[in-house]
Order: sequence, then structure tokens, then C-alpha cells
Amino acid sequence: MDEAKFNEAKDKVIGINRKRHGIGTQSEKTIHAVLKHYYAPDEDTHEIYIDSYIADIFSGREIIEIQTAQMNQMRRKLTYFLTQYKVTIVHPIPYQKWLSWIDNETGECSKLRKSPKTGSIYSIFSELYRIKPFLNHENIRFCFPFIDIEEYRFLDGWSSDKKRGSHRYDRIPVKLRDEIRIECKEDYLQFIPYELPEPFCAKELAKAVHISKNSASLALNILNHVGACRRVGKEGNSFIYVVNS
Repeated sequence: MDEAKFNEAKDKVIGINRKRHGIGTQSEKTIHAVLKHYYAPDEDTHEIYIDSYIADIFSGREIIEIQTAQMNQMRRKLTYFLTQYKVTIVHPIPYQKWLSWIDNETGECSKLRKSPKTGSIYSIFSELYRIKPFLNHENIRFCFPFIDIEEYRFLDGWSSDKKRGSHRYDRIPVKLRDEIRIECKEDYLQFIPYELPEPFCAKELAKAVHISKNSASLALNILNHVGACRRVGKEGNSFIYVVNS
């Protein structure tokens, strides 16, 4: 992680004196553009055709894909890219978020309000599940930058306050907090606390890392799939796991 380099990429894309709610009118959303310049400052490596697909970043030997939407949208591209190149998927996780609402009629933005929720490292598993068949491929890598963001949404939802079902306008990165990388199968072990006694179930993992049981079950589904842990039995409706050394 290089915070200074991230700030340089952010300033390059956003512009220091540019009004933030005016960003995003371009087809490429701001957070995608900033991350692309952060991971590859050389613009000659951006948006490279590889046959009928476009790689966000291509060095000539490796591909980096900035995926801000759901990962299942990458399946066709991954099927093709992974047969030829190492591919790193960068998927940003909002850590701290400030939200502003845009009035459709006036274009005015409400005052930014801080969300009480913070991003969790374990939120990545819902996305990994979407591309589960690819996770054991030798050429796949992951990078999850945790970023503070400002999010702007239109007041165009179906609820009385027009917020439920609303459309997102743009997300503006504010600060890079951390990066979680998965470059080999052993890296998945970072999601299993060292002090967690064995054997363990989803409920015990959930308690240890302060997430819901459902989130823990999904995490263990993936961790079992990639071989970081393995199922050794069942107690009632719960699978029992141990860590693979």
C-alpha cells in the first residue's frame, strides 16, 4: 500500500479544485479511474484489446482488472484471460462511507452524512462466491483495497423518501486504508484467526471475527473450496472444520 501514490492518482483523476459532485459525468466512474491510475500510472497500459476483450491494465505479461461491480460479470473474460495470462482482480471495499443525495430537479446535493457501518474484510466472500469455479486457477490473484468514499445517489427511488431503490451516481475515493491481497492459497489462511480453537464451526468463527453466522458460513464455504480449511464432520446442522496446515 502506498498512500502517497494513491493520492497522486486521485488528484490526477479528480482534480484538486474540481467540484466533487460534478465528477462522474464521464462513462468511466471515478473510483474505477483512480484505481486504474494507482495500480498502473502508465496510461499506455490502460484499456488494451486482447482479441475481442478489453483488459483494464495489460503490461504485456499480466492483466489487472478493476472490478467495481459484481464479479460474476467477469466470467467470460476470465475464462479467456486465465488461459494465457496471470490476472489480478482489484475489487474495492468501502471502509468508511459518507452519503449525499442529489435532487433530480435542482441538481443540488445534500450535506454529506457519515454511515455508521464500516467495511469488513469478510465481505469479500460474497464476491468470491460469484466466481467460485475460478478460485483454484493457478493464474488468478486478488487485491481488495479498503477505501473511504463519498457516495452520491439520486433521489429517484420507489419509497416515499425516494431513497429505497435509488440509483447511484458516483463514488469518490477519499483515502486508502489498507489492501488485502490473495496471491496464493496460503493467503486465505489470514481469514482464520490463529487463536480460534479447533475444530470449529461457522458460529464460532462468526463470534471470533464479529460477523453474522451467515457471513461466516459463506466464508467457510470458500475457504473449504480453496483448501485453507476442510470439513471433518457435522454437529446437528453445522459443519465442523479444521485448518489445513
